[in-house]
Amino acid sequence: MDFNNTQAIYLQIADYVCDKIQLEQWREDEKIPSVRELAVILEVNPNTIMRSYEYLQQNEIIYTKRGMGYFTQPNAAKKILKTRQEQFMAEELPQLFKKMQLLNIPVSQLQASYEQFINTKN
Repeated sequence: MDFNNTQAIYLQIADYVCDKIQLEQWREDEKIPSVRELAVILEVNPNTIMRSYEYLQQNEIIYTKRGMGYFTQPNAAKKILKTRQEQFMAEELPQLFKKMQLLNIPVSQLQASYEQFINTKN
């Protein structure tokens, strides 16, 4: 995994875990890699993974079963989607609107580009 300098590594790892859950690679109530397993996979210190897992537990994305490991919460994917949508609307969309205004790009042009993008994906 390539880490960037704009966000704490444990938060980038939390995003990685959320991506896996949202893409249904790690399903609800399914065991996820242990702290040590994920540390080896991502080539980071196990303490960093532990910090990510604690963060995700506090946000009710994963939970632990004593002696068995970590599991994804029921409805974790829906919760992640809702949180990410709220974050996008509050943080990223205003920046996009500001750039559109500065570049004099009408919403209709953005909509056409978005529809073309969706059609290309399908």
